[in-house]
Amino acid sequence: MIDGKPKIVLTRRWPEVVETRMAELGEVVLNASDEPFSERDLEVALATADVVCPTVTDALPAGLFEGEIRTGLLANFGVGFNHIDIAAASEAGVQVSNTPGVLTEATAEIALTLLLMSARRTGEGERHVRSGSWTGWRPTHMLSTQVTGKTLGVVGMGRIGIHFARQAHHGLGMRIVYHSRSPLAAQVADELGAERLELDELLARADFVSLHCPATPETRHLIDARALSRMPRHAHLINTARGDIVDEAALVEALREGVIAGAGLDVYAAEPELAPGLAALPQVVLLPHMGSGTVETREAMGLCALENVAAFLADRPLPNPVNQ
Repeated sequence: MIDGKPKIVLTRRWPEVVETRMAELGEVVLNASDEPFSERDLEVALATADVVCPTVTDALPAGLFEGEIRTGLLANFGVGFNHIDIAAASEAGVQVSNTPGVLTEATAEIALTLLLMSARRTGEGERHVRSGSWTGWRPTHMLSTQVTGKTLGVVGMGRIGIHFARQAHHGLGMRIVYHSRSPLAAQVADELGAERLELDELLARADFVSLHCPATPETRHLIDARALSRMPRHAHLINTARGDIVDEAALVEALREGVIAGAGLDVYAAEPELAPGLAALPQVVLLPHMGSGTVETREAMGLCALENVAAFLADRPLPNPVNQ
């Protein structure tokens, strides 16, 4: 049990409606600068707060849990938690929660946006117009790849992967193949006409490959030079999952050498830093990790995290536990 008013630290600014409601639960410490916490900031927060609410910008490795720990809950703002050493948190007696489900639609929308932008060269086209280089329409100007009816390979068929596949199949008539640890429920597979493949076969058959798998030691650099070489030269790679699923150096080289035609990225291995050479490639669409970035979704994420905080403070089971 917590004696007195609980102390809750938010490592970044959250939507105002969520911050206001969080203040009803305890003494809320806000990050006025909205700059990422340093390791020292996180160390102090863990030692002095009952609840810490981190985001993907907060690295919480095992070493941070070796000192004095007052925190009983890390209420993560986001569904992914690869930035937290879960085993070390558990060993230190710290519960961890996340916010699954509420960002499915928004993230799938960004994946579809990236697929269309990459295929239709809209980033290049927009820059062309803004620069004043456009001299008018002509039959051979900025030819691109049609998406309708092509084959989409989805790697990771969780909530987001399924929603994205539905958008692509029903909206654009795309054929769906997928690679996932478990087969789809029969009803969903029948709805999408989806075929489950081993990764190598998916890479060889798909015109577009979209990543929706979690970041784990097993998926780090899942898409490496060998995997990229399996893809057709006209194929495009889309990543809205986590940056280190892709070997970014290998991707830069593959794009330079024409191994694949293009890529659309919303996540990066060392955010906000980009892999050397990536920004100079015209056939890459680069977005600033905005997959869940709608007003509706970010408020829903915050309120989901708040529900976990409220449950913890009331000594109830967490709605969204990551560890037990």
